[in-house]
This record gives sequence, structure tokens and C-alpha cells, in this order.
Amino acid sequence: MTDVRIFGYCDPLAARAGKPIDFMVSVEGTKEVEAQIVRLVHGDENPEGPGFVEEEVETDVPGVLTVRRQYTQLGSFASVDDGDGRLAAPGAFTLHAFFYATTPGKRRQTLLGSWSVNSSKGYGLGVNPDGHLEFWVGDGETVDHVTAEVALVPKVWHFVAATYDPATGAARLHQIGVVNRWNSHIGPVVPFDHDSHVSETLRVRPAVAGASFLIAGSHENNPTRGDFVSMIFNGKIDRCGLYDRVLERAEIEAMATGSVPDAGILAYWDTAQGYTDRGIGDVIVDTGPHGMNATGHNRPIRAMTGWNWRGREDSFRLDPTQYGGIAFHDDALIDCEWEPTVTWTPPEDIRSGVYALRLRAGGAEDHVPVIIRPAAPRARIAILMSTFTYLAYANEHLAFEAHTAQAITAHTPVLVPEDIEFKKLEEFGLSTYDHHSDGAGVCYSSWRRPIINMRPKYRMPGMTFPWALPADLSLIWWMDQSGYDYELLSDHDLHREGVEALRPYKAVINCTHPEYYSEEMMDATEDYLTGGGRLLYIGGNGYYWVTSLCDGDPACIEVRKLDVGSRAWQAEAGEGYLASTGERSGLWRSRGRAPQKIVGLGFTTEGMDESQPFERMPDSFHKRAAWIFEGIGETELIGDFGLAQGGAAGIELDRYELALGTPPHTLLVAASHGHSDNYPLVSEEITYAFPGRGGTQDPQVRGDMIYFTTPNNGAVFAAGSIAWSQALPCHGGDNSVGQIMRNVLDAFTRDGPLPGAAFVGEEKHWR
Repeated sequence: MTDVRIFGYCDPLAARAGKPIDFMVSVEGTKEVEAQIVRLVHGDENPEGPGFVEEEVETDVPGVLTVRRQYTQLGSFASVDDGDGRLAAPGAFTLHAFFYATTPGKRRQTLLGSWSVNSSKGYGLGVNPDGHLEFWVGDGETVDHVTAEVALVPKVWHFVAATYDPATGAARLHQIGVVNRWNSHIGPVVPFDHDSHVSETLRVRPAVAGASFLIAGSHENNPTRGDFVSMIFNGKIDRCGLYDRVLERAEIEAMATGSVPDAGILAYWDTAQGYTDRGIGDVIVDTGPHGMNATGHNRPIRAMTGWNWRGREDSFRLDPTQYGGIAFHDDALIDCEWEPTVTWTPPEDIRSGVYALRLRAGGAEDHVPVIIRPAAPRARIAILMSTFTYLAYANEHLAFEAHTAQAITAHTPVLVPEDIEFKKLEEFGLSTYDHHSDGAGVCYSSWRRPIINMRPKYRMPGMTFPWALPADLSLIWWMDQSGYDYELLSDHDLHREGVEALRPYKAVINCTHPEYYSEEMMDATEDYLTGGGRLLYIGGNGYYWVTSLCDGDPACIEVRKLDVGSRAWQAEAGEGYLASTGERSGLWRSRGRAPQKIVGLGFTTEGMDESQPFERMPDSFHKRAAWIFEGIGETELIGDFGLAQGGAAGIELDRYELALGTPPHTLLVAASHGHSDNYPLVSEEITYAFPGRGGTQDPQVRGDMIYFTTPNNGAVFAAGSIAWSQALPCHGGDNSVGQIMRNVLDAFTRDGPLPGAAFVGEEKHWR
């Protein structure tokens, strides 16, 4: 391994030719790197295919870049707009909050305060390393504190108030449990006394920290990296604030029931304010007299149940007052906020494709990819790059953290030094398949950070084939090799522009794994097909999770995993609605829009030990579909080869299912079989668990190939398999999978009726 470490990301991830792209780069071990723009053509280094293929592109990007290390702020918190310094030295005051700690005892954590770790100045209210509530003050030389007598119970709602009188030094800390039947992980039957009331006379008065007031964090400085926020709280904080006086105990006990005394409010952050039926943003509203709103950093999670949640309403849209909880995490990351190292504006006439800034120094190399669509559409074919899915899997740690990873892949993961280096890089955030350090599932992901597994040569630790973008390059290579003129679009383009992004194209091709879809993307695809568009759905497990873009932030997606589906985590009760849009997340199938209704197929199984070929079914000989198989023998196996475990049908597979909305005139033209028991039926199909749901026993464990027409001469060809595109490069691209692709693409890109259109009215099953 080299001592040089190179990492980067670009903004935007999906760009239009002629528009600038900023590349943010951080390097350790050297001050200069070689830079080159390349077009990525193939990413899989498997010797059975063409190997890694890139093309250098002549640009105005300097060949050598001056670089430095750039640092990342991990953790979510909120900073208060206090331009007049009212909270710096408030005199006599009372701090208060409802809170729900998820990792008390992990380390010192801050709930509220204006505290400088370096200077030991200011004041703070939080949780000490022993898991007790604590209020502390510092004058730059001495720190004094008052500590609750009762340790916090994890995942339990409490109310806390700390009062301080600088005239006498008197400080009081009130901890009151507010557990009800619904809001906490334990209920009233547990005979715990959560309450503690402690008084102390402090020896020092808080000095002005010279730092802003924060919710869920404190200020720190390092000579190398500069200012940052530390002591970040893990858990939820509900309505909180400050009074400019010492509240009496009776007032504090009333506040623990939801009362808010009027006299002396300095700031009151009403975390239940700001909701609309379309969600809520990052601003935490101060309803006090000075309007000192707080702004979330690294997107604290809204639309979470609060201290007063009663279980009847499962969405903030029904009663926002029960959704004041805001979840903070010490490992959250949305935006590294690095400074641009170099900006590249691709010329308007550049070929649409996947490009990258290639960086090299001291034996280290990194490719920072960017997807470039044309300045204006001109080709007849568009490839839809699955950027939502890329973000959902960004920097996933499944091989290291998921207990089921070994069972899913059917072998013990074998790690290489690069995998260990990747594991160290938790500074670049997590994927929506990971858990935060307190066990909560990750619901946000963004492109404004290095995404290590979105590199052309990357393979998930322990897996023998690439995933997502590196896998999708197999389709790019084959399209080039076959001489097709095509252009790229991204999920982000489709979400933003709707059907207008697709209309210029006669045919649109999905990539290997279009799993994460927004309502806008679903609608656009459906409208494209009903308007005469033609779609090649050649992926697996597509159109699956309800996903949204965060309002005002095109880089960030949100998804919450609910009660069904192949999920790495499950949202807590009442927290299944997206803060970004207000809609219920989970599976599209659970919301009446199973993927079968749009593309004819839907997820049925996954397994990663081997892949199988497709075999022709009787419908493949029908007059409506026989043209798809020109050049294919009657008994010829389709894809008994492939870079993804040796076949074209594998990894994740989709099936035809009339009961879930497959169009009734659909032709089932091919299917796979013979999968191992490491291919189980997906969980959403299983109402009762019983033996016999594996590939050797359940006929639903298969991949299907289908064809159906849509209004106005539109059509769908679907081969429901992640492994399909990764079979295309085998044998130099001249193979049975490629033959079918050529037949379909040639027909789909011609004007006028499709082959066999005259037979659409005939019986589907003919003999």
C-alpha cells in the first residue's frame, strides 16, 4: 500500500455538456497529483471480458494539480442565528429540552449550549461519559458542573431543565421521566424512577465562549483542521429553549407535561413548527421574541416521533405536534463542504458518457466519476443511469457490518488491503444500507462526499463481480462495441424534468439495478410508455423503494425502510413518512404501484453464488414476439455465460406476476430455472414462513423475460436480472444476450409499428 491517499467528489454528479463541474479533491502524502479527464468504457477487470477500459480526453484541465488535505465535519447538529449575542452570556437563565438519548455513556455529548472545548469557556447541558445528565460552566481556567443522580436509560424520553443564577452561583438540574405507553422503548410497567433533582453552588461563572449556540454539539478547534463541532449528541431532541430567569420547580414540573410559561422566554425552538403536507426542512423555528432560528447541519432527521407521541397517528401530516422529535447522529454526513480543486466545463459537443477525473500520485489512483448528458438530445437511444441507486449504496459497509452478508453471498468474504482501507474511511459517511453508531438506520445519502464504491474498478468486499456504476459500464462497452448511438440520462434528470427528459428518445434502457425511484420518476416512465415510448428494462429489483430528493438539495436522497421488503433496517413505529416530501416510504408495491404495473416484472429473489441462463418459453414462438429471437436456436440457452457469476440470470431476479399487475397481454418469452437454495423467495412474498422457499423448490424463484406493447406503438422488453448486462461483454460482445439486445434495439428505434403489431389482438397463448 502507498502512503499517498487520494479522494474526491464532484458537484454535480450528473451534468449537462457545456455546464461547469466542480471537482473537490483531498490528498495526503503529497502536494501534487497528475490529473487527466477520461471517458469510462468498462469497469470490470474480469479476464472473461474486455477488462478495464478508459479513454483519455483532451481538455483544459491542468495535467498537474496542487492539492492538500481537506477535512470533513461528521455528525448532525444545529447552529443558532444569534447575531446579537443574546445567548453568549444570558445572565440568570434556564435551559430546557425534551430528549431521548440513544447512546448515553458512550462519551460526553451536548444537548444545548454555547461551549468551547479548547478554551473551557461558556456553558453546556448534556450527557457525561458515565451516562448521567450534566450541566457545566467554565471561565477558561476552571470547569464546574452539577450532575444528575440517576443514570439515563437509553431510548427513553426525559425532560431536563438546568437553572443557573450568576449572583449566587446556584445551579439546579431537574431530570424528569416522561415515558408513556407509546413513546419509548420501555413502558410504564417497568418500575424505574427516572427523576432526579440536584442543587449545587458552582465555583465559577461562565465566560463568553466566543462561539455560537449549538443544539446537539459543542465547538472545538484543531491547529491543522481548524474549527469543527464535537461532543455531538446521539438521539432525539424535542421542543427546547432558554429563559432569561430561573424557573421555579413547579414551573419546570409543569413544563414536563407540555406547559410553556410565557414570562422570560429568551428562545423557544418549537421543533413541531414548520411542517407542511409536503414535509419539513432544516430550519428549526424559534417562536420566541427574537426569532433566533436554528439551522440543521448534515441534515438532522425530522418527521420523527416526539415525547408526546400517542401511537394513534402514524404520520406527521395527521398531527405535527406529536412529531417534534429531531434525530441527531455523530456519524451523519451530507456535505463534506470541501473547496473546489479544479473546475471543468465539458464542451457542448462532447460525447455523452461516463467521465472521470483520474488522479495519480505515488502509486495511488482515484477516479472521480461524472455522468454527462448532451447539451441537447439528438440520439434515438437513452441509457438511464441509476444515480438514486448509486447514492443509496454509497459507501455501504455490508460486508463488515451486516450479519447476513455471508449468507447472501454464499461464501466467506475474502478481504484485500483496499477493503480494510475502505473500512477506515467512515469519515465519508454511510449508505442507506448501514446503521448509525446508535443502531438507527441511515435514511439520507448525498453525492457531496467521496463515494468509494462508485469507482470503475470497485468490487464490494468479498464479491467477485462489480455492483451499480462499475457493473453498468458493461452495457456502455457493449453499446460502443455494437455501434449504437446513444446518450445518457440520470435518475436526477428524470426526477427533475419528468417525461420531458424521455420524450426525445425512441428507446430508453434501464441499467442493472434501478432500485430507488421517486414518484416523479414512476410517473414519467408510465407517461413515456403510454405516449408511445419504448423501454428496455434489463435490470433486477427495479422500481422498488419509495425515494425522494430533499427539497432544495438535489444531491441528497431520502428513503425509509418499512415493514416489508429486503431491508437492512426498519424504521421505528410512526417514522415511515419522508421528511422531504411527506409521502409514505417503503415499497412502491405497498402503495399500489408494484413495478409489474409499469415494466411487467418485479423483484422475486436474490442470490450471489451463481447465475443461470434463460431458456425460451412457448410465447417466444408467438408471431408477436418471434422477431426478438431471430438468430437464436429453438433450444439455445440464452446467457450461459457472464461476468456476474457465470450467467445472464442471477444476482437479483424479477418475475412476471399477473396478480401484481403485469399487463394481461404480456408474453412470457423466456425464464431461468435451476437456481440454488441460496436464492430464497423475497420476504414480501412470504405471509407464513415454512420450508421450501428456495430455488430448488419454489417455482417463483426465477428470472423472467417478457414483452408487451403499450398505447401509441410503445412497448416494453424486460429481462429481469442484474446479471443480464454483465453477460453482454462476453465473447467479444457477440453472444446470445447481445443478439437479443440487437434485435430489440433495432426494432425499438425504427419509426412506425413494431414487428408483429398486426397480431396484438390474437390470443396470448397459442399452440
